[in-house]
Amino acid sequence: MTCIGIDLGTSNSVAAYLEDGIPKLIPNALGDTLTPSAVSIAEDGTILIGKPAIDRLITHPDRSTAGFKRLMGTNTTVTIAKREFRPEELSALVLKSLKQDAEALLGVPVGQAIISVPAYFAEPQRRATLAAARLAGLEALRLVNEPTAAALAYGLESRREGHFLVLDLGGGTFDVSLLNKFEGVMEIRASSGDSSLGGNDFRDLIASLFLADQKVEASRLSPYDYAQMLSSAEAIKQGLTNSDCATSKVALESGPVEWSLTRERFEEAAAGLIARLRAPITRVINDASISAAEIDEIVLVGGASRMPLVLGLVTRLFHRFPLAHGRPDHLIGLGAAVQVGLAQRDAALEDVMMTDVCPFSLGVACLDGTSGEMIMSVIIERNTIIPVSHKSYYHPVVDGQKALLFRVLQGENIRPDMNVELGTLQITLPPGSTTFDNIETRFTYDVSGALEVEILVTRSGETAREIFTGQSGLSEEEVESRFASLQELKLAPRDQAVNRALIARAERLFAECVGWQRDQVLEQLSMFHARLKTLSVKDLTGLRESFSAWLDDFEKNLRF
Repeated sequence: MTCIGIDLGTSNSVAAYLEDGIPKLIPNALGDTLTPSAVSIAEDGTILIGKPAIDRLITHPDRSTAGFKRLMGTNTTVTIAKREFRPEELSALVLKSLKQDAEALLGVPVGQAIISVPAYFAEPQRRATLAAARLAGLEALRLVNEPTAAALAYGLESRREGHFLVLDLGGGTFDVSLLNKFEGVMEIRASSGDSSLGGNDFRDLIASLFLADQKVEASRLSPYDYAQMLSSAEAIKQGLTNSDCATSKVALESGPVEWSLTRERFEEAAAGLIARLRAPITRVINDASISAAEIDEIVLVGGASRMPLVLGLVTRLFHRFPLAHGRPDHLIGLGAAVQVGLAQRDAALEDVMMTDVCPFSLGVACLDGTSGEMIMSVIIERNTIIPVSHKSYYHPVVDGQKALLFRVLQGENIRPDMNVELGTLQITLPPGSTTFDNIETRFTYDVSGALEVEILVTRSGETAREIFTGQSGLSEEEVESRFASLQELKLAPRDQAVNRALIARAERLFAECVGWQRDQVLEQLSMFHARLKTLSVKDLTGLRESFSAWLDDFEKNLRF
């Protein structure tokens, strides 16, 4: 069965496949290799994915949504077009669109994928990703950590050997990994990150500065005005990449508001976010027991890494300039495709070997004999190379205790309740047990994310065993029910995708303009609609190209 690599991103998603040992990108129906992770429901019930959905966030905010990756692993639902969706379902619609793109390019059914997730995605978020794959009709062979995928793709591209620090700042997450490459072996030495920090947080900060200047509360904005504000904030964020000052006009319902922001003010306001960027970098270097001077290259990945403040932070930390990758938005997707080749033992990659690490500490809750408080006892430390098997010994709390209940935890907090509970395992103790009895507890963790827990009561030989696998967080009944429900929703046919994208873009420009500019857009859009009804399929290409060129020129010369 054909397998592809997928980067299911917060802002954009990427699909790729491996051909002769070389990862290649898969274009969508619009010919783009980046598909915005956005979903919209058209008035006829058709599901729109990608660019048209992004444009409809402005014109149809009640029928469109984006950024739902942040909600994965929670019970939060999103309402669009008066219908509630779980984050897994919205992600499944994006995955289904990528699956169709791959099948259109490769000419064969695609039933499997290796999907990237942030290294600091906890177990509920990983399970939600697996559920999304199943709902999209894909078997997820495994999940690969995003910094690992980025490091793998970069390591395959680079001829250099040594230590590479990969910083991946995407739309919603930040991941850091340290890669050691030597004679075809690529070893992840350490990974860290922040699954709630990304480019969207900097966009939201800009939006908050706008609201403060206008003395308006976000809760008082209509959905339309809020969407317009976020769109303008994103434009200013991108404008500050190449300029010391950026200006945009927020097309509110009450009238357009022109607003400017300097890079200096933006970076001062972003001090807290910049500090959060620094923490995972420091942790990775400390966990890898390496000095900054020993790092041969620092590589920036992810669309948000283009912000000058990221370059400034890295330069201050390491006293040198990082390497900005030529395709920062695509590297993780390409790495996921390489991981497919490694999983399938592709002959072209026979000289390549990749090792990964466990991104979180794993352990059990136990009573601390000194403080009398429940604590997390770590059995496998974070950033331990996997596969790995470690054991620890525990004892009954009181003489005559009849059983021990082990709470299996994932996380870094000393307080058990502040970590993620993967499950529980109970074992019966023999009669006459004492506090001196040894209870051997072994954790075995593999590259697929499966954790095997084995417990042995050494005095009696009694054993208990449980495997905690990265299974979907939904029950079989829920998966089947939601899969059937999603099947009723139809993605826009590929041959209509370009038309719908152009119409959505024109409608967005109409909403953003006023006066004679709005009249121009309306005239061109009406002509496009009329000609769609009269032209044959073979003549549509010229019409689309002409309308697209007009929209490009109009938007380029748009002056508020």
